[in-house]
Amino acid sequence: MASSAQSGGSSGGPALPTLQRGIVKMVLSGCAIIVRGQPRGGPPPERQINLSNIRAGNLARRAAAGQPDAKDTPDEPWGFPAREFLRKKLIGKEVCFTIEYKNPQGREYGMVYLGKDTSGENIAESLVAEGLACRREGIRANNPEQNRLAECEDQAKMAKKGMWSEGNGSHTIRDLKYTIENPRHFVDSHHQKPVNAIIEHVRDGSVVRALLLPEYYLVTVMLSGIKCPTFRRELDGPETPEPFAAEAKFFTESRLLQRDVQIILESSHNQNMLGTVLHPNGNITELLLKEGFARCVDWSIAVYTRGAEKLRAAERFAKERKLRIWRDYVAPTANLDQKDKQFVAKVMQVLNADAIVVKLNSGDYKTIHLSSIRPPRLEGESTQDKNKKLRPLYDIPYMFEAREFLRKKLIGKKVNVTVDYIRPASAATETVPAFSERTCATVTIGGINIAEALVSKGLATVIRYRQDDDQRSSHYDELLAAEARAIKNGKGLHSKKEVPIHRVADISGETQKAKQFLPFLQRAGRSEAVVEYVFSGSRLKLYLPKETCLITFLLAGIECPRGARNLPGLVQEREPFSEEATLFTKELVLQREVEVEVESMDKAGNFIGWLHIDGVNLSVSLVEHALSKVHFTAERSSYYKSLLSAEEAAKQKKEKVWAHYEEQPVEEVSPVLEEKERSASYKPVFVTEITDDLHFYVQDVETGTQLEKLMEGMRNDIASHPPIEGSYAPRRGEFCIAKFVDGEWYRARVEKVESPAKVHVFYIDYGNREILPSTRLGTLPPAFSTRVLPAQATEYAFAFIQVPQDEDARTDAVDSVVRDIQNTQCLLNVEHLSPGCPHVTLQFADSKGDVGLGLVKEGLVMVEVRKEKQFQKVITEYLNAQESAKSARLNLWRYGDFRADDADEFGYSR
Repeated sequence: MASSAQSGGSSGGPALPTLQRGIVKMVLSGCAIIVRGQPRGGPPPERQINLSNIRAGNLARRAAAGQPDAKDTPDEPWGFPAREFLRKKLIGKEVCFTIEYKNPQGREYGMVYLGKDTSGENIAESLVAEGLACRREGIRANNPEQNRLAECEDQAKMAKKGMWSEGNGSHTIRDLKYTIENPRHFVDSHHQKPVNAIIEHVRDGSVVRALLLPEYYLVTVMLSGIKCPTFRRELDGPETPEPFAAEAKFFTESRLLQRDVQIILESSHNQNMLGTVLHPNGNITELLLKEGFARCVDWSIAVYTRGAEKLRAAERFAKERKLRIWRDYVAPTANLDQKDKQFVAKVMQVLNADAIVVKLNSGDYKTIHLSSIRPPRLEGESTQDKNKKLRPLYDIPYMFEAREFLRKKLIGKKVNVTVDYIRPASAATETVPAFSERTCATVTIGGINIAEALVSKGLATVIRYRQDDDQRSSHYDELLAAEARAIKNGKGLHSKKEVPIHRVADISGETQKAKQFLPFLQRAGRSEAVVEYVFSGSRLKLYLPKETCLITFLLAGIECPRGARNLPGLVQEREPFSEEATLFTKELVLQREVEVEVESMDKAGNFIGWLHIDGVNLSVSLVEHALSKVHFTAERSSYYKSLLSAEEAAKQKKEKVWAHYEEQPVEEVSPVLEEKERSASYKPVFVTEITDDLHFYVQDVETGTQLEKLMEGMRNDIASHPPIEGSYAPRRGEFCIAKFVDGEWYRARVEKVESPAKVHVFYIDYGNREILPSTRLGTLPPAFSTRVLPAQATEYAFAFIQVPQDEDARTDAVDSVVRDIQNTQCLLNVEHLSPGCPHVTLQFADSKGDVGLGLVKEGLVMVEVRKEKQFQKVITEYLNAQESAKSARLNLWRYGDFRADDADEFGYSR
């Protein structure tokens, strides 16, 4: 306890009571106080002192909760005024006291003096003098102390003070209210105005029991926005304090217990109130946080009326200094340099409603996820058609609106990025896919927090965290407030209106649809579009908002370096500067609003034309930056001059694609041209299918035995585990097994689903197609998938010949080829690559005769003249054969050379 002192006397005389000192922590009643010592490394010891020789009225007591027959005990008259007299005089003050005696129950009785020694005010005498206590009955000792008490009591009686006044003192009895019928209404009725109160009890650092004045409501108040360590009680066990629980409780007790305060009631939780306790010396909520005795809590910080950012700042202060509960705290971005925590970057792409790609000042690209928000997602059982592939951007409600909001606000703009935390990579589970490491940050532009703007429009929701999870946005409270506003106003995801539907047709690669759409786009002149994806420098995917469709668009008039491609039978390496061209196009147009002029389309259903952004022609810009060359097809265009002048300027700089360019000398020199040799490397193949447009599918002879083994194993597996008829639901693009007319099962791919009775399939190992009911289809066992053995049928076309466009003539040519080579072994050589499939020459395995040349000789096809030097020898041979067929008037030439007058009519060209 506090320091003690002995009062000296004559040696051998009776020992005087020890004088002890302490600080008054609490006044229990008009005649009992609790005194504590000085804190040393923790909460100090304390003891109850009862004032000897006097008696004051008892205070009200609530009935015990576990005793249904027990009743509340009211105040005795003048009990509360006596307590208040002592509370105002003693709380927090230093007193000295002597213990006169101790009863068998251990209760101590003594004299208490205000100050450091007995010369101070005698508390018992003051109480009696004010008529707030009386001498105990039966005490008739004749000593100075008793005489003074008797005098004080007589004076109080004469002055009719306190209990000696007229009446029974009923007006001093409080009408205590322990429960509130409607807590929510009670809180609202005070309109967040300060209420006078006395703190009667401190349960832990952030929960107190308060007496609200003047109505005498006794309520439990939890401090809004924070939580201190608590005392946990197991069933029938002792209380176990969490680390720093006792220290936090003492911190609050020493400042608030039995002090006059004001409370702002902010919300209610059952019978408990949420509020802020204001003391003349400050706000205890902020103080607890700043000293490291409390942490912010999300569920109640939203109701805190004096600025949640102040609480977060106070908590941050304690975290940075690792005070008390934060002694082991490690900041989420502790391992990052300052330049990596905060930086300015340019937004290049919006990946999702919560993720963007930015370009740093160093030129590097970085993916940034917006902290603490979740993009729109499909909830519950999706009504998505099982045969239709999910397109998140268009099929998830409000995903398109969220992406568009970010795209219009951010693309091409510089933003401020403040990294809040790094979410480590996570492995996949049964319900959650794997995630790579994520950098989560607060992104602002023009002072606006983009995540907050998204949430306030109802285009994203706020993630809820465990209370100890510190990996969250540095503006988390603003996000919660924005979400509350969006819910209240019924915005976006919180709206009760019908969900917006985006019916976007993807006609990329759909040749028939593209043909129907082409005249419309040609007539439209310049159409508005958004660049959704960049495949290469000159190949893009566009969204046309007015037409609500997606198209593949090729830049006209230029020859752009090609990227690496995997084609059937060979891998095409990327051409020099293809990656640079792709990056240039991405930086200039990706997710930007552009204008396009469509001129034509290719065989694959891709549109060809000109793309403009902010008055810049992308084709011209690529040529200007030496990332493309002018293609001869540009001659017909109005942009030809611009392209030529841009190319000329690029040639002079001798950069990139023109790095090895040398100007042609003015003098006429006849250089000796080395003719590039035609590559002739024939490999054995087995022809399995001929199509109506004279393409054909082959299997590589070398892998034939592998296919036979796979088919045998697959059929044995199916025989032992036959598919249940009708159980398979086909989806476009999916691999499956299909039962052919011979009754055997083969590997196939679903190309189109008209109905369960009409499913278009392609046999991937043979190249033929068929329309089947879904009952003749089944799931492809994983052991026999294309990962185990790739599809064996590869598509090719004949090189150096033109397929007749006249239907009858084409049928004659196809019939001849089917007769000669279907289901036979041949030799194949790849001559050149073209859109769609490689063009090849084919030889009979036995005679080594050229199949294509044979068709020319029979007059069934015409020669396609190519200008490449390496092909001139074989082209000459083909042209000679064509002249022979023409002279003999075979098939196509039976009416002579028809090409001069009506080649266009028949679809031929010289």
